[in-house]
Amino acid sequence: MTLRTYLSFQRTWSLRTFGAGRRTVGITAHVAKELDEIRANPTDLEEWIDVMILAFDGYWRHGGTPEELLPRLRAKQLTNFTRHWPAPQPEDQPTEHLEKT
Repeated sequence: MTLRTYLSFQRTWSLRTFGAGRRTVGITAHVAKELDEIRANPTDLEEWIDVMILAFDGYWRHGGTPEELLPRLRAKQLTNFTRHWPAPQPEDQPTEHLEKT
């Protein structure tokens, strides 16, 4: 199964299960819950997958299409490759890119 096919199947299931609409608050609240579960048990890969599924749900509910997903992922990663980053930060701190001057 391709990622494009998966996203189409996931969308059909999500609409049937949760209904239409953007569901922004519900999805982001659920992501926050899943992130707490990851912090409690970071090696539980099922919890990481839950975050990905929720991200895909938010992606298409806010206008993303299966055809655009991989090109958008690639474009964003290429943007990250060109950004300036600080030296590695402590493990428990987020690492943000540096502003270009």
